[in-house]
Amino acid sequence: MALDEHAAGLITGLRQQGFTSFSQMTVDQVRATIATFTDLQLPPQDVARVDETHYESDGVDLPLRIYTPGADTGPQPVVLYFHGGGFVAGDLTVVDEPARAVALATGATVVTAGYRLAPEHPFPAAADDAWAALQWVTAHIAEYGGDPHNLVVMGDSAGGNLAAGVALRARDEGAPVLRGQVLIYPALDRAADLPSRREFAEGYIVTAADMDWFLDRYFTSPGDAETPYALPARAADVDGLPPTLVLITENEVLRDEGEFYGRRLREAGVDVTIRRFDGLVHGAFWMSGAVPRSGEMRDEVAKFVTRTISGVPTR
Repeated sequence: MALDEHAAGLITGLRQQGFTSFSQMTVDQVRATIATFTDLQLPPQDVARVDETHYESDGVDLPLRIYTPGADTGPQPVVLYFHGGGFVAGDLTVVDEPARAVALATGATVVTAGYRLAPEHPFPAAADDAWAALQWVTAHIAEYGGDPHNLVVMGDSAGGNLAAGVALRARDEGAPVLRGQVLIYPALDRAADLPSRREFAEGYIVTAADMDWFLDRYFTSPGDAETPYALPARAADVDGLPPTLVLITENEVLRDEGEFYGRRLREAGVDVTIRRFDGLVHGAFWMSGAVPRSGEMRDEVAKFVTRTISGVPTR
């Protein structure tokens, strides 16, 4: 498929501004650049309430933001959302707009969780933080009107990695029982030699060199990347995981590893929905103002979450 005209225009605009690759930037420059993704978003929608709080991981207080979409009508389903940014960048501000959109579209309480960033805090910091955030939600979300027994984890890019990792760990430890997981162009297998890594290695929002740059700052030893909570595709088995939605954009290096993981889950008997968005690029889920078809991705999330939390089969 041809590149989506809005995505193509965005790439052209970035090049005209001198952007070539995250891998050619400093860490501070990468963080500043990813923070500007809010400029590509529609104005944030109003929700009934937004609460700011924190959770503790490894003795550190980390931020949580809780979005309640409407009036209190009893315990609400919960979506715990981990932001992307290559484990190096991103924060709760850049996912404020999409989190509000998901809350309103699903009627679920959406919780966004910050986590420690590399290279100051390499693996397993972010993975441990994601697990601690899940534990906080199961213990405390009822205080905010959420139902800890009706919980979906979700993440985009590096956040998709973290969501998949906590889903594996929850299965392995027997709790909490998750109703579903949403993985949006997740980074799952660094060593994967798949066609999309070669076909889209250059010229798109995130290059193959960028992925290596990000992961080199997250992983400090080769052994780190061999553990399933670091790269979920390394899990020896994937049976027993909750219903899963995998959203993939066509024109990006991570496309094939996300689809491969989804197919592997399906072969293990997991209820899996895989959606590829032809013509779109990495980061589109955040780009509601610049790439209108990001709305299609959000619609898929809303349909999946709504069906999952209601107990309706997702296929």
